[in-house]
Amino acid sequence: MDLNVIKQRLESLNKQNTKNSGGSSKNLFWKPSVGKQLIRIVPSKYNKANPFTEMMFYYGIGSKRVMTSPQNWGDKDPIMEFAKQLRGTNDRENWRLAKKLDAKVRIFAPVIVRGQEDEGVKLWQFGQQVYQEFLNMAADDEIGDFTDIAGGRDIKLSTVGPETTGTPYNKTSIGPSLKTSPLSDDATLVESLMNDQADPMKVFKPIPYDEMKAALQEWLAPEGSEEEGEITSEPAVAFDSDEKKSNYSLDTTSTNVKKSKAAQFDDLFSDDKSKSDDLPF
Repeated sequence: MDLNVIKQRLESLNKQNTKNSGGSSKNLFWKPSVGKQLIRIVPSKYNKANPFTEMMFYYGIGSKRVMTSPQNWGDKDPIMEFAKQLRGTNDRENWRLAKKLDAKVRIFAPVIVRGQEDEGVKLWQFGQQVYQEFLNMAADDEIGDFTDIAGGRDIKLSTVGPETTGTPYNKTSIGPSLKTSPLSDDATLVESLMNDQADPMKVFKPIPYDEMKAALQEWLAPEGSEEEGEITSEPAVAFDSDEKKSNYSLDTTSTNVKKSKAAQFDDLFSDDKSKSDDLPF
C-alpha cells in the first residue's frame, strides 16, 4: 500500500466535504478563537444583495437542545403561535412566559479565514450585536462594500475569553481593514470560493409542526410534574438554562381562574374549539 496515495486521497475527500453543504459541521462551520484573526466576508452565492442569512432558533424547549423555527421557511410555528396567544392576555406572568418562548435570531455569513483560504468558505454564526456592527459598517460610505471581490476589505477580529467577559462566553469585536484588497489574486480560487458555498437554509431542516408542539408541551409540563393541569406562576428563568421550569400562569381570564394546560392547548390548536377536550398532542 502506498501511504502517500492514501494520504492524498484523504486530503481530497476532506476538501470535498468542506465544499459540500451536506458535509460535517466540523468542516462547515467556523468560529473565532481567542486572540486576533483576519477574515473576509464572501459574497453569497444564494443572495447577491445580502451575504447575511438571518435564522430563528429555539434553545432548551422540551428535550430538544436546539430547534429551528418553521418560520425560517415561511411555515407555521406552534411555539410562536402560543407565545402570541399569551401576549394577547393582560397577565404579567403570561407575558414573561411568552418572552421566554421567543425565538433567538442567529446570523450566518460565508467567510474565509486569511491564511487558510485553501480550506474554502465556512459559515460563521453570530448574534445581533456583531450583526449590528456589520450593518453599521456597510452603511458607512467611507467603508463601502467590504464584500466586493475586487476592492472589498478584510475584517479584523479581536476575541476575548470568559476570564475577560465575566461570562461563560467569548466576545468578538470587529473592524474593517484600512486598505481595500481583492478577495484573491488567484482567479481560479475566487471562482471556487464563489461557487462552493453552503446554504444555511439547506444546512438546517425544518422540524414538523406536531413535533414542535410536543416539545412545547414537554417544556411546559415535563413528566413528573405535580399536577396534570394546573400551571401556576414562578419567577423567570434563563431561556437557555438547563433548568426546565413548568409552573407558569397561563391565565387568559380577568377573573384569574387557572386554566389547565389541556384547555390552553385546546384553545390554541383545536380546529373545532366547541367539541374537543383532548390534548392536541
